[in-house]
Amino acid sequence: MAGSEQAEGLEWLDGVIPVSRRFDDPYFSLAGGLAETRHVFLTGNGLPDRLRPEFQIAELGFGTGLNLLATCLLAPDMPLHYTTFEAYPITAEDMARSHAAFPDAEAVAAPLVEAWAKGQRRFSLGLIEVEVIEADARAALPLWQGKADAWYLDGFSPAKNPELWGEDLMAEVARHTAPGGTFATYTAAGHVRRALTAAGFTVTRAQGFGTKRHMSTGVLA
Repeated sequence: MAGSEQAEGLEWLDGVIPVSRRFDDPYFSLAGGLAETRHVFLTGNGLPDRLRPEFQIAELGFGTGLNLLATCLLAPDMPLHYTTFEAYPITAEDMARSHAAFPDAEAVAAPLVEAWAKGQRRFSLGLIEVEVIEADARAALPLWQGKADAWYLDGFSPAKNPELWGEDLMAEVARHTAPGGTFATYTAAGHVRRALTAAGFTVTRAQGFGTKRHMSTGVLA
């Protein structure tokens, strides 16, 4: 692992929104993190319509686990696989504190927080089999044996965390995507869109969440 967010610590906006001191960036939208997740990552990947048993979701940037909780709320009766890469894990205490802003998510979060506090990085959340790979995705993703049906690209802002949006890593995302698989991300940065296009995705600029004009989605060509 390339470090720990525990060592850097978090700041809290209004006592409820965690901000990474390392990247000087909030973990979720100031306009509503759960609504953002649903708009960007779930709708952006065509979920729940595309879901089926054993559907594989993969993610860059686990953060507070909010995307996982939103997925669980979306499909509580669907057996899924969820693999996520996180180089800078937060503490279980901070994770639980972040969930308190979203009662719906907090209601299903206990198994996640309990597993996290015990140091477990393979666990179940409802019928979702979760694997959290604590490592720099640039090193870990090439070694992953899976292929995702849907990607949540949720690293910190490309301006603050460019390492998680580079051409080589986006090429690995494509290499680890099943035929017809998709991605969604909140960013519409031109260099990210070009990298994903070069990797083989048909990239679309879509309506962003809240005051953000655009986001990006794509299908593996």
